[in-house]
Amino acid sequence: MSGHSKWANIKHRKGAQDAKRGKVFTRIGKEITISAREGGGDVDANPRLRLAVQNAKSVNMPSENVKRAIQKGTGEIEGLQYIEITYEGYAPLGVAVIVETVTDNRNRTVSEIRALFGKYGGNMGDANSVAWNFDRKSVLTVKTNNLSEDELLEHVLESGADDLEYDDDTTRIIAAPDMLSVVNKYFQEKKFEISEIKFEYIPKQTVMISNITDAKRLLKFIDIMEDYDDSQNVFSNFEISEDIIDQLDD
Repeated sequence: MSGHSKWANIKHRKGAQDAKRGKVFTRIGKEITISAREGGGDVDANPRLRLAVQNAKSVNMPSENVKRAIQKGTGEIEGLQYIEITYEGYAPLGVAVIVETVTDNRNRTVSEIRALFGKYGGNMGDANSVAWNFDRKSVLTVKTNNLSEDELLEHVLESGADDLEYDDDTTRIIAAPDMLSVVNKYFQEKKFEISEIKFEYIPKQTVMISNITDAKRLLKFIDIMEDYDDSQNVFSNFEISEDIIDQLDD
């Protein structure tokens, strides 16, 4: 998975910048509300809520925001009724895209997502039109803490995870969905700084992007989808060649 690693971590650093604009707070707040609605407001008894609150703490989301999001989910205070909807399709250059959304208006969101696909050179598809090319995995992003890739791999194997995407700054630990709690507990006990925990769609086959113009066109599409108000997560199956990544990161 190393070929995808550098770009994944560039995106992670971009995510840290997005947090300053409040996008991450909004996304996590919606996740907390839905988790509390489905499994109750007790963090200890609701694993999904517990992970959402952990993510909130990792980005320094105010405790009052967390409390309010939980209360919206449990019905203690009035709030919008959110539903989760996943859309699939193709970005430019035949790149497969999965967009996870949380919305209070299904008709509005499907119309707007379809319009974004079309406007920026993509095509929205039906359910499972691209999902067959992805595996569902749990992913923990941790601070590398000057450890080598081999040293971190030892922790990966000991924790019960499957693989890692190594970077000098932050490393992504990849595990089966049902191993998330076990792997999370291991890295917490080993005092790793965990900056994010989530379920992701990991591509089985990727599309290599080796032209700077193509890369910019594709990344504009992905950015538009990520910045859409109802988007929670956007997954795709592109890889960008190392020389193009270096140009984009300058």
